[in-house]
Amino acid sequence: MGNEVLVKEKESRKTSAIVKIAIAEGDGIGPEIMKATLKVLKAAGAQIETETMSIGEQVYLAGNSAGIEKSAWDVISRNKIILKAPITTPQGKGYKSLNVTLRKSLGLFANIRPVSALHPYVKTNFPKMDVVVVRENEEDLYAGIEHQQTEDVVQCLKLISRPGCEKIVRYAFEYAKAYGRKKVTCMVKDNIMKLTDGLFHSVFKEIAKEYPEIKSESQIIDIGSAKLAASPENYDVIVTSNLYGDIISDIVAEIGGSVGMAGSANIGTNVAMFEAIHGSAPDIAGQKIANPSGLLNAATMMLAHIGQADVADKIKNAWLTTIEDGYHTADIYQENTSAQLVNTDEFANEIIARLGKNPINLSGSNMSKGSGTITIPEYQRKASKKELVGVDVFIDWQDKDPQWIGTELSKIKAHNLKLKMITNRGVKVFPNGLEETYCTDHWRCRFVAVDANIKRAIPTYENVEFEQVVALLSKLHQKGFQVIKTENLYEFDGKRSFSLGQGE
Repeated sequence: MGNEVLVKEKESRKTSAIVKIAIAEGDGIGPEIMKATLKVLKAAGAQIETETMSIGEQVYLAGNSAGIEKSAWDVISRNKIILKAPITTPQGKGYKSLNVTLRKSLGLFANIRPVSALHPYVKTNFPKMDVVVVRENEEDLYAGIEHQQTEDVVQCLKLISRPGCEKIVRYAFEYAKAYGRKKVTCMVKDNIMKLTDGLFHSVFKEIAKEYPEIKSESQIIDIGSAKLAASPENYDVIVTSNLYGDIISDIVAEIGGSVGMAGSANIGTNVAMFEAIHGSAPDIAGQKIANPSGLLNAATMMLAHIGQADVADKIKNAWLTTIEDGYHTADIYQENTSAQLVNTDEFANEIIARLGKNPINLSGSNMSKGSGTITIPEYQRKASKKELVGVDVFIDWQDKDPQWIGTELSKIKAHNLKLKMITNRGVKVFPNGLEETYCTDHWRCRFVAVDANIKRAIPTYENVEFEQVVALLSKLHQKGFQVIKTENLYEFDGKRSFSLGQGE
């Protein structure tokens, strides 16, 4: 039985049951745009019941470094659906990102950000762009696992999992299928990060075969981002990992006309959260000039998610008609093309006045298209043979050259283990390193079995026992080497599952 995530049911029954919604009014302009958004939802007939929770800046300043208290978690647990305005994270150390906390704690694995150009009413150089970014939301570098290991070096762990890849890639193809999209583009950097991004890319290629009716392509993230910024009309649905998705979704929103206009959905198995992608803008808070469109668009995605697609379409069409009629807030107002400059409340009133009307020039917007459900099957782990073939030992050592360290470590005998190489910041510096290579105090020392064939172009490895690794660490300690971490080296089904050193 798979996990089903409802996307949109245009053809389904009108939902008459009241759906409970957790509301976070946010900080800065948050309360103003939330008030305007809820006013439009009520006027349109949305069948929702709201329960407000307190999260964000005031909770942080009250001494809670997470920005959320148990009472708010209880509200979320009761409601399962969250509509959240932007929050402010106070400056200074010790405050964790509440957005990341919510997404990861609640299992909101998919972040969906659709952006369509609203040309000529919102200024853009790309009037035909219509892009959806599907971003993995739980792992990657945003796992936030960081350590300072030596005086010189800090690390951040990039965690990519097969179940995480499978969920987000399948979601992207299912989304394309439900919304009538024609192409899914995968963006990775697996020419450098061959294992982490390589896993994401290989899963993409595996799953793409199950959707032959949808075109699939892959691009390296750097050139892909450049092409996206230059020619967004060539893209349809983009799927990528957490950090890349964070960056390119803002690129898409900005070149589409305004970051302030875009909403996003964060979808999980049991909980979903909808929010504007912009910040809390404290510099204009209280002035009633903020554009509520980002949060309103998020709210329409929420209504579609809970089965009230008819109300979502009514609001979306009224919003597009208001923009066509030239009633614009200050961020998109153009003196020569806008009819009237309106504030936050006035903009909401203009939308309400147009409920039941349809846009003329913006009627082709992708924001009202799609039907059906997205089904994500349970992850099935495949059995594999895992064998230990060595260990990378990281040491903190200052004021010594690579040749000295390599010579000393080569003297150490620990059962069947011997030194194969040393790298510094990933570059091989022993044996046969280059004197031009700059070295820090952070050394990766690779030990493998004595009988491993390390002289081949593609080295082969022999199995070692974990007790040999323990004995090695003990001898290193006795010789005065400061071990700061270790990484066991494994083969899975006979395939090397660790990276070579640069220059190895």
